[in-house]
Amino acid sequence: MPDLIVRPERGTVGVFRTGSETPILVQHAQPDTRPYIHPIVSPTGVGTVTEDAPDHHPWQHGVSVGLNDVNGVGFWHERMHPKHPNDGTFHPVLVGEPAADGDRATWVVRTELRAPDGAALLHETQAWTLTDRGDRYELGLALGLRAATDLTFGQYPYGGLFLRMPYRPEIGGTVFDSEGRTGADAEQQPARWVAVQMPLLDAGPDEDPPLVVVMDHPANFRHPVRWRVDNELGVGPSPSIAGAWQLVAGQERVFHHNIVVFGASVEPPVIEESWQAFARVVPA
Repeated sequence: MPDLIVRPERGTVGVFRTGSETPILVQHAQPDTRPYIHPIVSPTGVGTVTEDAPDHHPWQHGVSVGLNDVNGVGFWHERMHPKHPNDGTFHPVLVGEPAADGDRATWVVRTELRAPDGAALLHETQAWTLTDRGDRYELGLALGLRAATDLTFGQYPYGGLFLRMPYRPEIGGTVFDSEGRTGADAEQQPARWVAVQMPLLDAGPDEDPPLVVVMDHPANFRHPVRWRVDNELGVGPSPSIAGAWQLVAGQERVFHHNIVVFGASVEPPVIEESWQAFARVVPA
């Protein structure tokens, strides 16, 4: 498998295949902004799988985490939506040294989420592992949420890990889940994984589009979680869909996810095999 190299710069981490000067993935963690991953390049090397700040949702950024109604404060719309004026702020830092060992790269981002008055509400840790299998990537996330004060996460139709791909209505795309639902039928429904596929804007028309699968671990709170599937095929697992939940001050809850980027179409049994392998790993 390809060896990986990590190159940290101020507020970013680029992950490269040996011999290439083009990153296959970039982690952003700039001061006072939401951390996110973009771009992710297809495992084939042709085409960008993610999209940053599309016109229809300018507060969405490739692969990112957003939360809603945290003690009444939003960490989703970044103060860009007139209906959501009570948004908090993001304060991320890269922790330790990003590392690469063979086909695997690791890095950690910690973010303090603050209320509009500057008070800390939540400490978020995103511990990422990228494994390059050649024909696919496995992007693992341990997402830790530690309360700085007693918190209630209100019931909401979305919030948590989220994937934004370059959807365009004129070229379309498909979405399906582990329970056999497709399209809008997967919205707000429980599933173990959700898969998305669409043509990429910077790939040729003859390229088989990559297939991206977001997975929820069986050890996670409220597994099988309910999912957001929006009109532009943005997807994400959200425990808040099923109802409000709480953390007391100092309490941490960790969510484990895997994002598998296949370089081309695969059948559901292949996805299921990948999810089973992910599910067998007991989180530390």
